[in-house]
Amino acid sequence: MQIENFKIFAHLVETKSFSKSAKLNGITQSAVSQQARAMERHFKTLLIDRSQKQFQLTREGQRVYDLAKELLHTYDKLLSELQEMKKVISGTIRIATIYSIGLHELPPYIKKFLRDYPSVNVRVEYRRSNLVYEDILHNSVDFGLVAFPGKHRQIEVIPFRNDQLVLITHPEHPLAKRTEIDVRDMADYKLIGFDPDIPTRKAVDHIFREHKLELDPVMEFDNIETVKRAVEIDHGISIVPQKTVQQEVRQGLLKIVHFKGKEFVRPLAILHRKGRVLTPAMKKFIETLGLDLPAISET
Repeated sequence: MQIENFKIFAHLVETKSFSKSAKLNGITQSAVSQQARAMERHFKTLLIDRSQKQFQLTREGQRVYDLAKELLHTYDKLLSELQEMKKVISGTIRIATIYSIGLHELPPYIKKFLRDYPSVNVRVEYRRSNLVYEDILHNSVDFGLVAFPGKHRQIEVIPFRNDQLVLITHPEHPLAKRTEIDVRDMADYKLIGFDPDIPTRKAVDHIFREHKLELDPVMEFDNIETVKRAVEIDHGISIVPQKTVQQEVRQGLLKIVHFKGKEFVRPLAILHRKGRVLTPAMKKFIETLGLDLPAISET
């Protein structure tokens, strides 16, 4: 048995999918199936209960998976320690992030990191928030970046920064003439919103409930860029993170109006799977984001 066999098997168990495990390891679905059967022949026992419709391990398969995780963790830790001994900062960092963070928060940090560590390859993939968590749990990425982070027993959540939520309007909109408004002042205007499952939308709905305001969006979108375009053509107003509209405000395409008496913020966080061994490159990336390494659990 090689370490790669255990890695593929672990991915298979964690994703419960032969196709997803194949994609993670750059091989065919058939190859994953062959690897699983090869492990069963090697250990002379069934590891996967194929009598069930859904993916399920046998008792022996669960034991192999548990020890495979320990083996892979020890192996990753050894590689990381050897890199640190040689003072090597290289490799690949895989990041899954939502559009607004990936497009408006992350770029300056990525630019600085690549300038300081040119031997590291950084891959950024834009995903919906729920899929970022899924990617972390399946070990298909090293880090995730999300807004309004949720708690999960297998995921380490590291606070990154807060972004202020503001109202945006077309420059000729009646509310654009004001520097600040009460949330209830939005009642008479059309709202452009995010899809209901987007965390920022849930936060906006909570703000409305707090102020006893019933306001349903006339349009709903799954990303910040489309929301901004709808407001730019004066189809409605919207509540968005201030950081995401700085360029449009400078260009005179949008107007920001702050809320009176209260500041609404959107907390951002970086995620990684608990127990994940951080390579020297990953640790340097965390430092580049301005976060403290002692705050990260590797156990």
